[in-house]
Amino acid sequence: MINKCSGTLEGSRKRVAKKQYAVIGMGRFGSSVAATLTGMGFEVLAIDSSEQRIQEAINKVTHAVSADSTDDEAMRSLGIRNFDVVVVAIGQDIQSSILTTLILKDLGVGTIIVKAQNELHGKVLSKIGADKIIYPERDMGQRVAHHLVSPNILDYIEISEDYSIVEVKAPKAMIGKNLVQLDIRQKFKCNVMAIKNGTAMNIAPYADDMIKDGDVLVIVGKNKDLSSLEIAYSEG
Repeated sequence: MINKCSGTLEGSRKRVAKKQYAVIGMGRFGSSVAATLTGMGFEVLAIDSSEQRIQEAINKVTHAVSADSTDDEAMRSLGIRNFDVVVVAIGQDIQSSILTTLILKDLGVGTIIVKAQNELHGKVLSKIGADKIIYPERDMGQRVAHHLVSPNILDYIEISEDYSIVEVKAPKAMIGKNLVQLDIRQKFKCNVMAIKNGTAMNIAPYADDMIKDGDVLVIVGKNKDLSSLEIAYSEG
């Protein structure tokens, strides 16, 4: 059985020029992704086999539909291939996650992003055509670990197997010094991409730019070099 909130999908597609997203699986992760995208002004279709979860999501997204994502005819009838990005956020049911990904690929969805439970699940998803694999539990674990090492680490984003980006709240040892004095590139082989202070963003800062209290440094580098930087500025 399929329940839709008010409005037609096709009609709103014609009115909205922005990217359109579908999120399959309205658990904690999926509902958070869907609500955030909606809040950013994007059209979002929420899909879940649970009527209760759809009722909970109906006021948080543009459209909410109760449907079985492992049923290719149901997915076809929703026009799923017309969405720019489909996020598969199915929880513990790995078989449904894999089958849903296969159906989306077969229907010609442009970009498929899938939540994986573990590395093996992720490898299978990658082999069958998922464009990006997300490991929420693993990634959150990384963030917590880096924050434990240095409370100044606000965020940690892995961009490849070897490289990451960190956001570092300027510790006392950095305040009042410029980038030449800190010499982060020479000492740690990392690059300061930007300096943020509140809503202000200094992109590609100059070498003589001074670090002030409240500044946040956006730094990119190899994981091992970033770890050395974190430990050096851990403030005990």
